[in-house]
Amino acid sequence: MKNLIIVCSFLFFSCKSDYKVISVATKNIDKMSIRTLNMDLDNLWFTGSGSKFGKISFENDSLEIIQIDDSKTEYRSSAITTNNFFILSIENPARLIKINKQTNMLEVVYKEKNEKVFYDSMIFKNDDFGVAIGDPTEDCLSVIITENKGDNWVKIPCDNLPKIVEGEAAFAASNTNVKVIGKTIFVVSGGKKSRLFKSIDKGKTWQVYETPIVQGEAMTGAFTMDFYNDKIGIIAGGNYEKPTENFNNKAMTFDGGKTWKLMAQNEGFGYASCVQFMPESKGKVLFSCGATGVFYSKNGGNTWKKILEDVDFYTLRFKDSNTLYLAGKNKITKLVIE
Repeated sequence: MKNLIIVCSFLFFSCKSDYKVISVATKNIDKMSIRTLNMDLDNLWFTGSGSKFGKISFENDSLEIIQIDDSKTEYRSSAITTNNFFILSIENPARLIKINKQTNMLEVVYKEKNEKVFYDSMIFKNDDFGVAIGDPTEDCLSVIITENKGDNWVKIPCDNLPKIVEGEAAFAASNTNVKVIGKTIFVVSGGKKSRLFKSIDKGKTWQVYETPIVQGEAMTGAFTMDFYNDKIGIIAGGNYEKPTENFNNKAMTFDGGKTWKLMAQNEGFGYASCVQFMPESKGKVLFSCGATGVFYSKNGGNTWKKILEDVDFYTLRFKDSNTLYLAGKNKITKLVIE
């Protein structure tokens, strides 16, 4: 496999936006749709299609890709702890694999067989506590939790979870429809109903809040979510089948999800696969990627500007306020801005 690094400047964006793109470095990864990114001190870990995962360091110019087996399994959920990288497959049978970051040794720590099983997103709050969410196999969303470093996972019974409506599920777009802040778990659904599910006690009890984002059809709703703190959050998505529509597709909350306000109607991006807050930005700076390019907002989502035309990115994560990573169709990119 040839891995090309492309470095270039895009200073011409500076006259159009408040941010300058200082450099773009891209590693091409053949035949892989990358849906997750997780950072540690040394590497950027990723997974996606083709039953593969990998780690990359732009600083050391290194890339390692590991084939788990010869299947076409997609791992669209991942999370990272000090010692391990966790990946979770989407379809039946769902497999959650713990990977030792030093040895790459694999261990299946959770398996679920069900014709309806489909997992969408996973996150660890710290080394001990992790959550993964998926589509309904009964009349609730699937929620599995670990409290012992990912060695064992337990599925919350539907009797202890809010009921979903017909056609309500979640999207495995960018590993961003679950978030944990403190003891609070946020989960966003999509489809014919798009709501926020919130637990303030690590999944023991739940509240459900309506959102104003476009919904009602199978491929509508919130595809992505992020919270800056336990009060300020954003959901985004839209209509996957009408990717240029840029209304009713982004909304902010300032009270922990109880109420939502639609933002930038008929402005900014259309369908979005991923949205993230910039760290140390007081909840004001956001970046999104999706079907209409890479956009950013410097005023809490009120207005958006395009910074890259590329429509092949599915997920993004910040390293710091000047560096972010984007991944998608056959590539991972390091973007440096100022």
